[in-house]
Amino acid sequence: MTETPKKEPSCAICGKPVDPAYKPFCSKRCANVDLHRWLNGAYVIAGENADPDSADDELAPPPPNEEE
Repeated sequence: MTETPKKEPSCAICGKPVDPAYKPFCSKRCANVDLHRWLNGAYVIAGENADPDSADDELAPPPPNEEE
């Protein structure tokens, strides 16, 4: 059996060889491109859609105690 040579990892953005300092990217530029995509909403993690009203309720303080 012949051994398959290991493939060098490539940059997740441009495909160039990975620089260990910026792994899994080749440069600071590609790392910033990826970060921008996350912050801009280009990447999303699948999940159930949250009800926008319920999210506000969880963060809202409890109503004042009116027993006094």
